Amino acid sequence: MQATLNVIFGPCAAGKTTYAHALARRESAVAFVLDEWGARLFGPDLQGPIEFAWMLERLGRCNALIWSTAEGVLAAGAPVVLDIGAMRRADRDRVRQIAEAKGLSLRWHFVDAPQEVRRARVASRNTAKGETFVMEVTPEMFEMLEAIYEPPAPEELEGAVLSVSDDGRAAAPAAAQPEAVD
Repeated sequence: MQATLNVIFGPCAAGKTTYAHALARRESAVAFVLDEWGARLFGPDLQGPIEFAWMLERLGRCNALIWSTAEGVLAAGAPVVLDIGAMRRADRDRVRQIAEAKGLSLRWHFVDAPQEVRRARVASRNTAKGETFVMEVTPEMFEMLEAIYEPPAPEELEGAVLSVSDDGRAAAPAAAQPEAVD
């Protein structure tokens, strides 16, 4: 049986990373979280506030490294969980095209929460700097990410696993998973 490529998507602070790690534990999968890779690889080089162009260029390099590593994990027969943003439809289309071109079994996971819940999560995470803290997300960064985010079209949610939190709790993987979308 082919290993599954699980891709998490949703807006900023919806609980994607918490969800990705819980799914990876449950599925005995390898999780690749873009923010964690970026913070470890490039965080020490950061001087002052994050500049958008600086960040995008480095996250692009992280994405390329994540993809090449994830392909090897999938080829070895282990499932993968990708938390790589996928905030825009074009990003999700690119993931879908790569998966189709490589013949990968793909399963989408949409994680969401209301904007006021997500905004509160960011503020709390910035203050607590706990387990899920990777970098400070300023109110300006949050607004920028909100402007970039494109909610999924109904056809993008067909066959996807949905996890929506409306009470401030972090999203958790659903117990029952639909079949992978090929």
